[in-house]
Amino acid sequence: MVTFILRRVGVMVLTALCLTFIVFFLTNLYPNLEKLAKTQGNFRMTDAEVESYLSRNGYLDPMLSKYGQWMGVWPGWVIEEDSVTRGRCIAPGQPPEEAPRFCGILQGDWGHSTVFRKDVDEIIAEKLALTGWLMLWVMLLMVPSALILGVLAGMREGSRTDRTLSTFAITTTATPEYVSGVLFIAIFASSAVGLQWFKGTATGAMTNPNFENFFLPVLTIALYGMGYIARMTRASMAEVMTAQYIRTARLKGVSFPNIVLKHALRNALIAPFTVIMLQFPWLLNGVVIVETLFNYKGFGWTLVQAASNNDIELLLAVSVVSVVVVLVTQLISDIGYVYLNPRISVT
Repeated sequence: MVTFILRRVGVMVLTALCLTFIVFFLTNLYPNLEKLAKTQGNFRMTDAEVESYLSRNGYLDPMLSKYGQWMGVWPGWVIEEDSVTRGRCIAPGQPPEEAPRFCGILQGDWGHSTVFRKDVDEIIAEKLALTGWLMLWVMLLMVPSALILGVLAGMREGSRTDRTLSTFAITTTATPEYVSGVLFIAIFASSAVGLQWFKGTATGAMTNPNFENFFLPVLTIALYGMGYIARMTRASMAEVMTAQYIRTARLKGVSFPNIVLKHALRNALIAPFTVIMLQFPWLLNGVVIVETLFNYKGFGWTLVQAASNNDIELLLAVSVVSVVVVLVTQLISDIGYVYLNPRISVT
């Protein structure tokens, strides 16, 4: 198992390096850098002024050099201008000889946001906490509900209950978050034609979450993922219920509830466990839509703001966090699947 985990971690590191370099390369293309220069200066800057700004701030260094500086494995750029020494790792007012040579992601220096005018690590910590709170309640609503629906449908394959629950699961999966979110707002929260059951806004949930201002965004995300997990659970449960050991238990006179709870359920949850763990990467995509729709200023909302305003440092940090979340959840999924399924051996 240790060798298996180490091998997976090695693959994770290589994958993270490749993905972060691709994102870094795309965000540091010259048109994006030109837009950044004009945003920080003025939009009437000439091409020569843009190039001068980019040169003075280290943006025209070779791509691999810039990536190494951003990662913190290559010395930061240093420029002497008008008897003043400036550099990536030199803070304002700090003597150059006291500045560190390396300052990047590995040293905890995530850069400075050009839009929010704050350190990127502070923004990421704040917004990730808000989204984490949202995702917690989504998982608490989505996972138990989906497992119950899937188990009930798979217990008696082909029955009316199975058809009804399967139809509901397919409907929720086929409805995107931006459609269900708009419908929920129009029906349950709109003051024009809606029922006005939920009068709070998701923006208020950032500081004072309650049922009125937090339930609709949670329900919007949960419904979409609920159907997928329920369908996987139903298929797994239906397959287990036809296994030989289940038939043997029935012939021995074991009651149907005991067959489901003691014999079928554990084996039926092996496949859904993997699906549940892989919902975390999907949730990062879902929160981008839902947080923007409900104006809940969390991680997804921050990603949209960073991309819209060409905030390169913040966009890179959001990408790094997303990559790490995806890879870590996949690792946990692989380990959990091996642990739950004794038929799989690792060397």
